[in-house]
Amino acid sequence: MSLKQWLDNGWLRRHETSRQEIQEQFEGVAGDIDDASQDLSAAWKFAIAYNAALRLCSIMLYACGYRSSREQKHYRTITSLPLTLGPEAAELTNYLDRCRVKRHEATYEKASIVSLDEAEELITAVNGLKLQVHHWLKANHPDYA
Repeated sequence: MSLKQWLDNGWLRRHETSRQEIQEQFEGVAGDIDDASQDLSAAWKFAIAYNAALRLCSIMLYACGYRSSREQKHYRTITSLPLTLGPEAAELTNYLDRCRVKRHEATYEKASIVSLDEAEELITAVNGLKLQVHHWLKANHPDYA
């Protein structure tokens, strides 16, 4: 599939972004990473790190001229990674989708399902994704980098 096909399916909407919007999203990511690194419960660390990952996936969609539609917004935003970063992002996409489910369960059902190790693992993954997004922007959308 392609982002255009996702648009045709109604999973995405057109979105006109700006360098400022992308910068503000990166600032939000940096704040989320800082917050997630504080002395908080594992569930909160995880939820905040997840939010940073979601922002990073959104940045790539924005740069391509899209944003997720409301229905299944988190799922669509995360699973768009292989369409932006490429098929090599499939493993990361699967991991982040599992994090999406776990974050939902921890937020709405049982916070104790998240361990501190899982939260730290997600923070590490988000830091890696942040670097990938920066490189991707420079290579594919230098006006926003």
